[in-house]
Amino acid sequence: MKHMARTQGSHSDITGPRVRAAALKLFARGGYAAVSMRAIAAEVGVQAGALYNYTPDKQSLLFDLMSAHMTELLDQTPDGSDADPRAQLHSFVDFHIRFHADRPDEVFIAYMELRNLTEENFARIEALRRQYEDHLEDILRSGVSSGVFNVRDTKIVTLAIIAMLTGVNTWFRAGGRLSLDEVVTQYWDMVRKAVGA
Repeated sequence: MKHMARTQGSHSDITGPRVRAAALKLFARGGYAAVSMRAIAAEVGVQAGALYNYTPDKQSLLFDLMSAHMTELLDQTPDGSDADPRAQLHSFVDFHIRFHADRPDEVFIAYMELRNLTEENFARIEALRRQYEDHLEDILRSGVSSGVFNVRDTKIVTLAIIAMLTGVNTWFRAGGRLSLDEVVTQYWDMVRKAVGA
């Protein structure tokens, strides 16, 4: 019995990861609004119609990318609840910088494309972001209550630390003047001073 060859570009060879990788690359390069489903399909190497077997629309793709990024971030965030607040904070700084340095496109999209989410999707991503912020704020509160940190407003300091750490992605390049280890060390020093530790 002879097997029929699959036609090139048939949807059965599309995988979710390939579609997401193409969307991620194109959204990061050109911006969500400028990227069409046709452009994503061309990047994957299939007809545009085949994408709809995988995702209902471009908005769903954007949400899936952001949601996957935040879920992975939350899943990998070190617990450290058995350590003292200073060690927990150090671990958080180290983790945040290293996690995000490996994912520049995801970070760019997570911050720059929030405005393009529907109201419902925005609320869902914000809830995930709040979980991450709450984790850091819990560390700061614990440090304040045990007298290790001197912080007047833990919420403001939480947001400032996250913004500062995430900012590394805007300038850090592997092979540049500083290694990632040196960057982590210097940022830990700044964060430590910011909390009065």
